Amino acid sequence: MKQYVVDAFTESVFHGNQAAVCVLDSWLPEELMMNITLENNFSETAFTVKEGEKYHLRWFTPGGEIDLCGHATLATAFVLLNHYEKDAPRVVFSTLSGDLIVTKKGDLYEMEFPAYDLKPVPVTEAMTEAIGVRPTAAFMARDLLCVLPSEADVRNMTPDLEKIKTIDGLLLHVTARGADVDCVSRSFAPKLSVPEDPVCGSGHCHIIPYWADALGKDELVAYQASKRGGTLYCRREGSKIFMAGKAALYSVAELFV
Repeated sequence: MKQYVVDAFTESVFHGNQAAVCVLDSWLPEELMMNITLENNFSETAFTVKEGEKYHLRWFTPGGEIDLCGHATLATAFVLLNHYEKDAPRVVFSTLSGDLIVTKKGDLYEMEFPAYDLKPVPVTEAMTEAIGVRPTAAFMARDLLCVLPSEADVRNMTPDLEKIKTIDGLLLHVTARGADVDCVSRSFAPKLSVPEDPVCGSGHCHIIPYWADALGKDELVAYQASKRGGTLYCRREGSKIFMAGKAALYSVAELFV
């Protein structure tokens, strides 16, 4: 099978978030998909099979399969629309989170995702100890979202990954108002064997609803302030988040498994 490695939410390699994309004729045994994921050792490896007019898409982390992943969805759409469906303006994915649509708009790939319904939760000492900074607010959906006092707090924080494993939420996202963009954030997933996710699309299904309400605007530019960094162009429409980014192809390989 062919495997592509794509850097998502960036226009140049060595930035954004890496995802491996395996385009299959039919599904592999789940154990083999997990072994490929572990061999890659990226935050996500995506597997896709064409089924009728749609592509069935599954995402695996080194810690197991997950229900939603933005950057690997963007990476898979980039591969399919440039190498398999060159005349198509969009691709529809069937996933654990329902149908996801990705539309090509110039050099941007815009994804339509469900927004998470955020529930306010008390800020705890456990959160403060895990993050190293006391949040000003906290919210729970699939993941825990913590709002920090400043952009510098987000950029400079050194979290305790073992303590993050003890607090609620599948992932931890920290965010603050940005100086040059609407918001900055970082995402941590030690429960999935991913210390820091360089650019987390599904995390922005938490982050964008918060900032859309806080700033009173539905179109936002977000920056994930990891070491690799990445920019997301987002808008909220009702219960949907439209998230666009660029992508860069790093490699194409043949897997002998």
